[in-house]
Amino acid sequence: MKTSSQEKSLKQVQKIVLFLSALFFAALLFFFRSGTNSQAPIDQLARQSLELEIALANGRPTIIEFYADWCEACREMAPAMLSLARQVDDQIDIILLNVDNTKWQDLLVKYEVYGIPQLNLFDASGNLSGQLVGVKKEEDLQTIAHALLQNKELPSSSFIGKVSNLNRLPNSSIEKYNATEKILPMSHG
Repeated sequence: MKTSSQEKSLKQVQKIVLFLSALFFAALLFFFRSGTNSQAPIDQLARQSLELEIALANGRPTIIEFYADWCEACREMAPAMLSLARQVDDQIDIILLNVDNTKWQDLLVKYEVYGIPQLNLFDASGNLSGQLVGVKKEEDLQTIAHALLQNKELPSSSFIGKVSNLNRLPNSSIEKYNATEKILPMSHG
């Protein structure tokens, strides 16, 4: 009889150890997937963004980044954008617009967003003064911000880095696509 009670006790200890091990590995997996910062830089920027209309009308230069959560290039650039946002917080508005949000579809067409990340640069009067596509390094972003603040010439449009392409269905206002070509919305290369 003592052996069966010892076996029951051993089984209970095994269950507890197994449960604690599972808990430990779940916590470890959570830590490695989300890191020590529960909010990724891209999420922080998106949450801090002003309303677009307010940013374009408040007398400060504005940088609009068109991005997507699935975009590797956007996530790669996000820490540099967050650093820039902290440096120019009271001088330049940085707005993130998710291309997967249907609310922004008219702006995707208006600003011809075919690859992300795309930065649309606006002067203090809210006028579009440049567009840049692709991943930018922090020093490149600082050069852009300095040019916006000083109302100087912006880097050329050939200033392109790593890009995730946005392929959408043809639109009558977009002549770049052949109407017979079938393109899946929001696919990327």
